[in-house]
Amino acid sequence: MSSGTDPGFAEEWRQLKERALARRAAMTPSDASETSGTSGTSSASGTSGTAVASPVSADVESPLEQARARLVAFRSRPVLVPLDDGDGLLTVPFGGLDWICAFTDEDALARFAHARDEAGREWTYRRVTGALLLDEVVPVAGFPCGVALDSAGPDPVMYPPLRGIVPDRVALDGGDIRPTGPLNI
Repeated sequence: MSSGTDPGFAEEWRQLKERALARRAAMTPSDASETSGTSGTSSASGTSGTAVASPVSADVESPLEQARARLVAFRSRPVLVPLDDGDGLLTVPFGGLDWICAFTDEDALARFAHARDEAGREWTYRRVTGALLLDEVVPVAGFPCGVALDSAGPDPVMYPPLRGIVPDRVALDGGDIRPTGPLNI
């Protein structure tokens, strides 16, 4: 394929965009006002009015702020990282990139095991913080990778190896992607 895009990823991305557009189209005007960030204000004359949120504010800032808040919460949270058969961190390929699997709790790990038809096996895991994964493990992995949190759950999150998420030196959008040392967790 001349574009270099993984056809499976392109199809998944197309489906995600279609679902997002369908959700947006299904929103009622009251849904839109609840999520747009509009609020009442008080003017100097004492009358109240409604601030109108700009389209940029409603469509970009709110999701960006939500993403930042989730990243901050992930960095401070202990997560479970299952080990593979060779006692390395379990990674899965998706969209042309490898992802380190991480889970918020044993129930989330069990959903993942069930989704893989591996619910009967024993899962060995390490408990580490999200910050350790992003700041220390990803840089020494030896290959570009991100972190997939609760990938089989109702609210999965992907932390790609990009600036602002992982150290700049290993970010796909600005780094050199070379390991910086041994992996000891």
